[in-house]
Parts: sequence; C-alpha cells; structure tokens
Amino acid sequence: MIASGLIGLFDDIMNIRSSRTGVAGMASAPKFLLHSAIAIAGGLWFYTKMDVTTIYLPVLHDVHIGIFVVALFWLVVVATANFVNISDGLDGLAGGLLVSSFSVYAIIAGIQGQYALAGFCLTVVGALLSYTWFNIFPARFFMGDVGSFALGTALGIIAMQTDTVYVLPVIGIVYAVETGSVIINRVSKKLRHGKRVFLSSPLHHHFEALGWPETKVTMRFWILGQVAGVLGLITSLA
Repeated sequence: MIASGLIGLFDDIMNIRSSRTGVAGMASAPKFLLHSAIAIAGGLWFYTKMDVTTIYLPVLHDVHIGIFVVALFWLVVVATANFVNISDGLDGLAGGLLVSSFSVYAIIAGIQGQYALAGFCLTVVGALLSYTWFNIFPARFFMGDVGSFALGTALGIIAMQTDTVYVLPVIGIVYAVETGSVIINRVSKKLRHGKRVFLSSPLHHHFEALGWPETKVTMRFWILGQVAGVLGLITSLA
C-alpha cells in the first residue's frame, strides 16, 4: 500500500510541477512497470512465505493453481489500483465508493475471524470518511494518485487475503464499469474513425456531458456502489 502510494505521490508531484517543467506526470509505461514490480513482489510473498497455492471459487471450492497465484495477485492488484484511479474524477466519488468497498470487506474479514484485517479495513473507512467530509463538492482536498493507487492496491490485496477474489468484481462493479467505458471509447475511436460510444469517459463524465450536475452523478454512483457492496456481501455469505 505504501509502495503504491509512493508511485502515486511521485506522479502527483510531477503533475503539480507540470506548469513549470512541461512534463504532465509519469509516463504510463514506467508507472505500470513499477506497480507491476510491487504486485509481483506481493504475489511472491503470498506464494513463498504464506504458502498460498489455491483460490476459492463457488461450486469448485478450493482450486489449486500453484505458482500461478503470483500472476493472479499481480492481475488483481494492478487492475484494482487502476480501476480506483480511473474512478477518482469527481468531488467525493472515489472516497464514497471506497467507504462502501472497505466496509464490506471489514465485515467479510470479521466473519472469517481475521480481526486484524477487519480492523485495518475499518481504520481505512474512518480515514476515508474524514477525507470525504472535505472532498465532497466543492472539494477542499483531493485524493490524487497517491491515494487512489494506495487504496486500490490495498483493496486488491484484501480480496486476496480473504480469498474472495470472486466477490471483488461484484463489490467493485462501479470501478469496472468506469474503466470499461474508457476502454470502449478508445477502441471505438480507433475502429470507427474517431466516433465514440460515450460523450466522454470515464462514465461519470458522460453523464456530466448529458447535463447532470456533478453532485447528482456522485450520489447516484454512491448508491450503486452501496448496492454492489451488499450484493457482494450476500455472494460471499452464500
């Protein structure tokens, strides 16, 4: 979490200084490689030190994947961090969504008896509530990459630690849809000679382009995030 936050911090510092240096943040390739290195290191720790070689899947139960747990760890952590980063585009949006996600995982960890992990999740929730108090429209503080990368990374790792990776796409459906809208628009522009499916991407900007006030988009996405969290909790219990 700290290592990913440092990557985001460096990117934020470069963005802040961009008006003077002309360099707008880190290039995507080195940022991806650095974050991948962190994720792979975490995956190797899971595999070699914690002896994690299986993942739980509904119906199939414990599925042995051996060293491929490192690749899964990398995919989950990198994807979740980037999904959260893309969703951080409106005042209060990412903070409110992350409160729902970490609250659900606090319950899941508590049910599993992982009380230290549940306590960590609740600590993050408390910090996020304090942050979001000042981040709702009009925002006085911003999360930046330092927050979105750190918290996204932590969320992915918690999904691995609770062995509930299958639940993460449900809990994080809003992040996934936001990222999917970016991918769809980029592919559409390349294949359809510049034509876009959405007026703007990520999706929250599409609704702004339709004339929705920023607060309306944020609050409705919060509701969707809360519903997704409840559905994820029900899925894990079932």
